Amino acid sequence: MAFSRKSKTLYIDREALATLALVQEGLLRPVDGLMDQKTAQEVNRTKTYKGHSFPFPFILAPRGRRNEEVLTSLKPGERVTLVVDDKEVGWIETKEVFPIDPQQRLQEIYGTQNPSHPGVQATMKRLGRYAIAGKYHVEYPKYGKIKEQVLTAKNRIGAAKTSALMMAARPLHRAHERLIRTTLDESDLVVIFLLKPYREDPTLPYELRYRSMDYFVKNYLPANRVIIVPLEYTYIFAGYNEVILDALVAENFGCDELVIGQNHAGLGSFYDKNRIQSVFDHLEGFNIAIHTAPEYAYCDICRTLVSNKTCPHGEHHHISYHADSILELLKRGLLPPAVLVRGEISAMILAHLFPNRFENLEKIYYDLMPGSGLLESQSEEDFYIKLMKLYQTTSLK
Repeated sequence: MAFSRKSKTLYIDREALATLALVQEGLLRPVDGLMDQKTAQEVNRTKTYKGHSFPFPFILAPRGRRNEEVLTSLKPGERVTLVVDDKEVGWIETKEVFPIDPQQRLQEIYGTQNPSHPGVQATMKRLGRYAIAGKYHVEYPKYGKIKEQVLTAKNRIGAAKTSALMMAARPLHRAHERLIRTTLDESDLVVIFLLKPYREDPTLPYELRYRSMDYFVKNYLPANRVIIVPLEYTYIFAGYNEVILDALVAENFGCDELVIGQNHAGLGSFYDKNRIQSVFDHLEGFNIAIHTAPEYAYCDICRTLVSNKTCPHGEHHHISYHADSILELLKRGLLPPAVLVRGEISAMILAHLFPNRFENLEKIYYDLMPGSGLLESQSEEDFYIKLMKLYQTTSLK
């Protein structure tokens, strides 16, 4: 893309770029551009845009002394260049520049202004006092490619019903697997949007979570009916707004249904056990079905995964799938029981967290593990998988 070097410049980060691209590709439709002051005020008041529920104004207000100087100097019709990491990535044709209240903006996005909130902390560092409205274009081909992937998958199998799942899978555990299978039972195609936040804990990077999910799909599901795509979770997907925006993105990706769990982020703010979908009662303009799946647990009497709606035994018989606690085991170097996490998945994660952990891996392997009798090179992942099989040996107690 060619830009005019003489034009004024706004410096934004990759998170802002990805968010602008999300709208440019029509994935937050009916939102189709940066809102001016009048529109922003109306969205704040009604929580709707063009007859469709939308939680807050879509604006761009980059922080920084240079940015503020440029914003306050712009005239209607003047084009400004967008730069990320010293690279020109797009432009905005100025319609209006207007002041905003950063604290009010934080409240709109996160439902709080508390500076101890991690999202608030991060956004305070990048949110300025002036917003710009106007037609824009950015170079960011990722979303277009993902839309093509989903459309190709639908056409390949002639999918009449496509369901979406939004998952972090930190880590991918057995309850996730059950949710995916249950959704696949009721759908022709399942699109797993694997969340890729910008402020991600490096313990389980996206590439590792993708590899885990891809392994499960390719080895234990009809892979032609499941597609995994990255969803870059920018700052707008926060708090109680997350459910609304998830549904909007899924709909604009061509999905007919969004399936969420009862512990989905934001749902708990509204969840009423006597009315499982009360969170969606006030939504307007959606053409996507939204299904709330039950929470799964392992019952030590039923000896299988159950939902709290179908198991007659009390919660004291249930093993719950709390991702944070499972991850804590892995971070401490412990191999979670297979009832919690599939052995191969645990092996991937432990090999990542503790590379070259064993000084004499080959000796330990051949001393403790059954094998073919042939000398073969074994990886740490192989070792953990074989170790899990030993844990599952039941002849001795």
